[in-house]
Amino acid sequence: METLIGKKAPEFKANAVVDGNKIVEGFSLEQYKGKQDVVFFFYPLDFTFVCPTEILAFQKKLDEFKKRNVAVVGCSIDSEFSHLAWLQTDLNKGGIKGVTYPLVSDLSKTIAENYGVLAGEYAYNEDETIKFEGAPVAYRGLFLIDKKGIVRHSVVNDLPLGRNIDEAIRMIDALHHFEEYGEVCPADWKDGADAMKATAEGVAEYLSSHQN
Repeated sequence: METLIGKKAPEFKANAVVDGNKIVEGFSLEQYKGKQDVVFFFYPLDFTFVCPTEILAFQKKLDEFKKRNVAVVGCSIDSEFSHLAWLQTDLNKGGIKGVTYPLVSDLSKTIAENYGVLAGEYAYNEDETIKFEGAPVAYRGLFLIDKKGIVRHSVVNDLPLGRNIDEAIRMIDALHHFEEYGEVCPADWKDGADAMKATAEGVAEYLSSHQN
């Protein structure tokens, strides 16, 4: 899979559900450019098992993203009507009622394809009819897109593997630290910890001061 890191995030216009109850046509990430960073994540399907745990986990941490001026946007290959129905279903019935960030409909699967997370591909049979090989859903991809619309971080999990929301927040903090101070963030860095200058001397200084 070709990486999107350092490249402009693929553009799209699609139907989405916002605020948990309103269908919007022509939703685009372009509305955030110059204003907010974006965490854009894919999940396989509505009304499934692992997916609601992730979606609700993002909602639970939504204030942490807002505090960092970061928009959260989800996407799956379901229709906007499926999204809306799921958003209107109570938690004790398998729903995600209470989620307020946008959920994008990628019914054509083109958004997942352009972001490189579609868990399969179209191919031709011997009789030249078209078939789909693999799963016609998105892997659990996550993309951190900066205010200029550039992808700065991505992670893609296989379908059974849920994500760590705190790790997404950690990467946002690392990006913001670099943007503010010009320092790079070493392994396991967390907000408030020492970072280092991107020079040989800076690395040596950091390592010498963090020896066990």
